[in-house]
Amino acid sequence: MNETLLIIPLGGLGEIGLNMTVFQCGEDIIIVDAGLMFPEEEMLGVDVVIPDITYLLENREKVRGIIITHGHEDHIGALPYLLKEMNIPVYGTRLTLGLISEKLKEHDMDDKSILIPVRPRDVIPIGVFSVECIRITHSIVDGIGLGITTPVGRIVHTGDFKIDQTPVDGELLDLHRFSDYGEKGTLVLLSDSTNVEKEGYSLSEREVSIAFDEIFANAKKRIIIATFASNIHRIQQVIDVATKHNRRVVLNGRSIVNNSRIAAELGYLRCPPAVMAAMEELSGLPDDKIVVVTTGSQGEPMSSLSRMAMDDHKQIKVQEGDTVILSSRFIPGNERAIGRVINHLFRRGANVFYEQVSDIHVSGHACREEQKMMINLVRPKYFIPIHGEYRHLVYHARLAESLNIPGENILILENGEVARFTREKGTKEGKVYSGRVFVDGKGIGDVGSIVLRDRQHLGMDGMIIVLLGIEKSSAKILVGPEIISRGFIYEEEAQDTIDELKKVVLASLNEMEPEVRQEGIVVKERVTSALKRHIKKKIERRPMIIPIIIEL
Repeated sequence: MNETLLIIPLGGLGEIGLNMTVFQCGEDIIIVDAGLMFPEEEMLGVDVVIPDITYLLENREKVRGIIITHGHEDHIGALPYLLKEMNIPVYGTRLTLGLISEKLKEHDMDDKSILIPVRPRDVIPIGVFSVECIRITHSIVDGIGLGITTPVGRIVHTGDFKIDQTPVDGELLDLHRFSDYGEKGTLVLLSDSTNVEKEGYSLSEREVSIAFDEIFANAKKRIIIATFASNIHRIQQVIDVATKHNRRVVLNGRSIVNNSRIAAELGYLRCPPAVMAAMEELSGLPDDKIVVVTTGSQGEPMSSLSRMAMDDHKQIKVQEGDTVILSSRFIPGNERAIGRVINHLFRRGANVFYEQVSDIHVSGHACREEQKMMINLVRPKYFIPIHGEYRHLVYHARLAESLNIPGENILILENGEVARFTREKGTKEGKVYSGRVFVDGKGIGDVGSIVLRDRQHLGMDGMIIVLLGIEKSSAKILVGPEIISRGFIYEEEAQDTIDELKKVVLASLNEMEPEVRQEGIVVKERVTSALKRHIKKKIERRPMIIPIIIEL
C-alpha cells in the first residue's frame, strides 16, 4: 500500500477559471475537472485558454480517470483537448455528461470518449482511490462535491458550492454526507474560495424569481433576458414566471437552445409546449406576450445581445419600451464590454436591469458564513483553499485559521505546486510544470507570449514593411526602397512621411560597404534600427518594422 498522496493543482488557483486538480497515490492518478478560461483583454486573437497538461502527459500510464463536478465551462471546457491526448474515462452526473457530450460532438469526439454517469452518493473505485459523489447546490443543476478515500486518509473537494435552502429544483446540498466525513475524520478539505470577501450568506435562487415576477408585472412590451447558457435554473425560472404572466418564451442562441434541449430531454428542465415558441413565431406575437432568453450577458462582441444592442441582429430589433435583463454577475475583466452593451441598449430606448440595480442575479458561490459551515462540518486536519484569485485564497486561509485550523496545516498553493501528505504530516514540496496554453482557431499552444506581444505591438503602433531588391553580385539597389504601412499612418495622407522614411533607409544603405549589403541579415538589422530611431525621435511611436530583402 502506498502511503504518500500528492495533490497538484494545474489550474484554478490564483485565477478564476481553468480548474484542474491532480490527485496522485503511487501508480494511480485521478483528475478533478478540466476547465478553460476566456481570454483576458491583452490576449489578442486568442479564443480560449486551457491548462498546460505536460505533467499528465509525462505520467499518462498512471492516469485512471477524470471526475467532473459540474457542467460550467471553467470545469469542462478543456476536456476535448485533454481527451485528444489521452482517452480516459470521464465520470459525471447525467446533465454534466449531456453538456460534455454536446461539446465533444463539436470536436468529432463523442463516439471515441468513455462517459460514465454517476449519481449523488454513488461510490466509484478508481485505482487505489474510492470517490463518493456528494450533492451540492450551485448555479447549475446536478453539481457534486467529492469525498475521496485514499490510502493516506479522506479528502473532501467541495467543487463550486453554496448552501441554498430553497433551490429551484428542490435538491438540497447533502449536509449529512459532509458531516459524516467530519465524524469519520478528514485529512484534507479543498473548498471553493470565490466569494470569501462577502460576509453573511448567499441569496437563494428563489430570490431571482421574486425579482423577475416584479419586472414582468410592470413590463409593457417585450422582455429580453440574457444569461449563461448553462444556467438551467435561471431558464426554468424565466419559463415559470412567463407562464404566470401569460407570455411565450423564445430561446435565442445556439448554446442556449442546445443546453435547454439536453436539460429537457434528461428531465432537468420543464418546457410546456404552450409556453415555448420558435423564433419563426416571434413576428406574429404581440409585444406584451414575448420573453426572449438569449446569450451575451458578459458583453461578448458576437453574442446575440451585443448584436441587438448594436441593431445588428437579423431577427430581433430592440425598441423603445422593451425591457432587457442581464441576469448574471459581471465577471471581472468584462465590465467595460458589458457597460458598452448596456449604454447602447439605453440608447435604443430599452429599460435595462442588471445586478447593480436589481436582484436579478444571485451568486452560485458560498459566502463567508457558508464557508465557515463547510469547514465546521468537515473538520479537516489540513485545509487547501481553491477556486479563486490569490487574495481569495489568502482570505479563505485566514477564515479557516479563525476556526481553529492551525496555520501550519493550511496550505495556500499556486498552480503547479505539490502538496505532499502522509498519515503523519502534510507539506508543500516542489513544483511540476504548469501554465496556460492559448487556443487560437485550430491552433493549440502555437500562440505564446511572444506572439501575444507582437499582436499587442501591432494593435498599438501598427506595422511598416520595407521592400528592397538588391543585386547579389554587385550589392546595387535595383528595387526600392518601397514602404508599406498598416496601422501606422494612412499612406495617402502622409506621403511626406513615407518619403522621409525612404530617405532614412537609403541613407542607412549608403553607409554600408558593398560586401555588407550582400549580407541580408545585417541589412535588415541596420534598416530596422535606423527607422526605429527616426520614428521614435519624430513621432514617438514604435511600429513593428519588417524589412523584406529580395536578392536579384
